[in-house]
Amino acid sequence: MSTTKLQVRLAETPLDLEAAQALRYRVFYDEMGATPTAEMRLRQRDFDAFDDICDHLLVIDPQRSNGHPHVVGTYRLLRKSVAARAQGFYTQQEFDIGPLVDQPGEIVELGRSCVDRDYRTRAVMQILWGGLAAYIDDFDIALMFGCASLPGTEPQAVRSALSYLHHFHLAPETLRPRALDERYVAMGVLPPAELDRSAVLSGLPPLMKGYLRVGGFVGDGAVVDLQFNTTDVCIIVKTDSISAKYRRHYMDSPKPLAA
Repeated sequence: MSTTKLQVRLAETPLDLEAAQALRYRVFYDEMGATPTAEMRLRQRDFDAFDDICDHLLVIDPQRSNGHPHVVGTYRLLRKSVAARAQGFYTQQEFDIGPLVDQPGEIVELGRSCVDRDYRTRAVMQILWGGLAAYIDDFDIALMFGCASLPGTEPQAVRSALSYLHHFHLAPETLRPRALDERYVAMGVLPPAELDRSAVLSGLPPLMKGYLRVGGFVGDGAVVDLQFNTTDVCIIVKTDSISAKYRRHYMDSPKPLAA
């Protein structure tokens, strides 16, 4: 697998979207044990009502595309200006994101991020994040947010990770979403002194670590997502706080994705 030929762009056709949904199904349902609806299982695709209003960032391997785009990485992106005209944000099913929606400027919800099993290399993630950087630049995004997941539906099993995130990466109050009361799971159950910070950070999912490296925060409280077999936190990244090192790496002179 060569990364030099990979392309990154927004979905443009129904075939593009179907290919992204098929990748999501393989990763979330076949690999990670999410529970599909009967229609999802029949169609072998992950889909919901938000897909039609979102932008879909795609990494495509043209060498394996034969009349259909071979999508190997994807992000689902929903801007505030679009969500306000539709059904709101997906994240609102789990978290009160009022403090984020109230922020001035454009914000974007990140979701359904995944990479094909055969393409999970640092280079492919850089291509995907480079596309995200171009999107941020094109739409003048001030803030990114979304649900970031820990594996499993037993908060006790991931209490060290949740406690670490709560004690060392909690968002400022003015930017702090909160898990909905009926779904709220306390995060800071272990005191900081009991945490091996280096070991916990090392064990976090790669995408979550990536958000933290560029200055990300988390909201108050976690949520168990039984469908996706995960325990979710709300992640927030202010684009103006991304460190110079990562801004140079991902955001210098990005190729535009949108006209």
